[in-house]
Amino acid sequence: MAETQARKRRGGGRAGAAARRGSSALEQMPWNPPVNIDRPTEPLTEEGVAAIHDGAMRILEEIGVKFLNDEALKIFKQAGVKVEGDLVKMDRDFVMEMVGKAPSEFTLTPRNPDRAIRIGGNSMVFGNVSSPPNYWDMDLGKKVPGTRVQCQNLLKLTQYFNCIHFAGGYPVEPVDIHASVRHLDVLYDKLTITDKVMHAYSLGKERVEDVMEMVRIAGGLSHEEFDAKPHMYTNINSTSPLKHDEPMIDGSLRLIRRGQPVVVTPFTLAGAMAPVTMAGAVAQSLAEGLCAIALYQYVNPGVPCAIGTFTSNVDMKSGAPAFGTPEYMRSTQMTGQMARFYGLPLRSSGVCAANVPDGQAMWETSNSLWAAIQSGTNMVYHAAGWLEGGLIASPEKFIMDCEVLQMIQRYMDPAVNATGPEEIALDAIREVGNEGHFFGIQHTQDRYATAFYQPFVSDWRNYEAWEAAGGVWTAQRASALYKEILAEFEEPPLDPAIREELQAFVARRKEEGGAPTDF
Repeated sequence: MAETQARKRRGGGRAGAAARRGSSALEQMPWNPPVNIDRPTEPLTEEGVAAIHDGAMRILEEIGVKFLNDEALKIFKQAGVKVEGDLVKMDRDFVMEMVGKAPSEFTLTPRNPDRAIRIGGNSMVFGNVSSPPNYWDMDLGKKVPGTRVQCQNLLKLTQYFNCIHFAGGYPVEPVDIHASVRHLDVLYDKLTITDKVMHAYSLGKERVEDVMEMVRIAGGLSHEEFDAKPHMYTNINSTSPLKHDEPMIDGSLRLIRRGQPVVVTPFTLAGAMAPVTMAGAVAQSLAEGLCAIALYQYVNPGVPCAIGTFTSNVDMKSGAPAFGTPEYMRSTQMTGQMARFYGLPLRSSGVCAANVPDGQAMWETSNSLWAAIQSGTNMVYHAAGWLEGGLIASPEKFIMDCEVLQMIQRYMDPAVNATGPEEIALDAIREVGNEGHFFGIQHTQDRYATAFYQPFVSDWRNYEAWEAAGGVWTAQRASALYKEILAEFEEPPLDPAIREELQAFVARRKEEGGAPTDF
C-alpha cells in the first residue's frame, strides 16, 4: 500500500474507552504509568561511585571487550579506537564523550499514541515476561514447551492490564512455529492483539528489518515518519564476560541508524560470568554496557539508549542463577546510582528463581520490583509472569504480579502523599475526639470508596469467611481470573486496511523464506 495512504490512516489504531479499562472481569486501576516520587537508595559513597567508574573504565582501557562483529570493528577503527583482532580497547575520554551524547530521557510512541511511554527521569514503566521457552499453568500442572496459542493468551493479558505499559519480547517462545518465520507470526499477533510499545529481537538483519517494517505499517507511517522518532526498541545482552556477539550488534546497529532505541543489558551473574563480589560484577556490567552505547553514539549521536542491569548471583552449590536476592537488590541499587552518574535511563527486571507461583515466587519478585523502585529504574522488564529464572512463563504468576504492580502504582499516587488540611483532617479528629470511631463521620463517607487500594486477587477476609467461600488459594483465584479475562477479551481497534497490509507482508516474507536459522 502506498505511503500516502498509510499517512491517511495514522491514528486509526487508537483503543476505545472500553479497551483502555479492560473487560468487566475485574475493576483495575486506569492507565497511568507511575512517577517515582521516592528518593533513590544510594548504597555507594561518592568514593564508591568513583571507584566503580574507574574499575569500569580500566576494564575498557586495559582488558578490552571482544566485538564479534566486523562492522563494529571497522567503526571503532574509524573512530581511532584501539582494535586488536576482535578485541577493542577504548580510553575513558572517548567512552565518556560518546555516552554523554545519549539523551537522559526519551519517548516511545506505539501505533496507539495514547499508549506512548516516557523512558527516563522519574518515569517508571512495566513490561510483560519475555522470552521463556516454557509455559506452566495450573490446569497443565507441569512445564511444557511454549506454543503460539499460549503466547497469544499472554499477549492478551499484556494488553488487558493497564499496569503493563509495553510489550517486551515474546511472552513465551512459541516453539511450534519454525524459527525462520516465528518473528513474523508473533509480531503480527503482538501488533493486532496489543496496541502498546513493541520490541524487536536483535538477532540479525532479517528479523530486525521485518519488525521495523511491520511496526511502521501498523502505525500507518511513512518511512520518514518512522525514522523521525522512536516507535519501538530492542534490548541486547552482552555475552559475559566481556563479549558482544555478531547478531545482536548487527540488529542494534540497524535500529539505531533509524533512530530507534537500544537497551544494553549485560547478563552478569556474580560467581559465574562476573566476579563474585557485587562491586566487581557491577563494574564489569557497566563496562560491557557502556562500550556498546559508545558505539551507537558514534554512529548516530543522540540516538536514545538505556543501560540495563541483570546482575545477580548464582547458587554456589549448584551454579543455578538466583534472583530477588539481597545481592540482586544491592547490585540493582548500585547500578541505578551509576546510571544517574552517566545520565542514562535504567532498565531492571521483576525476576525470581521459583518454579511455580508460590510464596517464594512472590517474595523474590517483590524484592526485585522494590529494588527497581529503590534504584530509580525507568523500564522494568519481566514485571509479570516470570518463573524459573526466566525459563517458564505462567498466566497465574502474571495475574499475581499485576496485583503487586497496581499496589506500586497506588503507592506512587501523589494523593496518598498529600498533606493539605483535608488530609491532615484536624476537623475529623476533633469531631471524633477521644471517643467513638471514624467509620460514620462525613469525612470518611466522602472518601471511603477511593481512600485505599482495592485488590483484585488478594483475599482480605478472615479465615472463617475464606474457608466458607471454598478456601481458594491465591494461585487458584488467579487461574480463574485469567480464564475470565480471556473469555471477555476484545482486541484493540485496527484499521482493516492496515491489518490486510500486515497479513500481506507476513505472507510475502514467508514465501521468501523468512530469516536464516542455524538448522
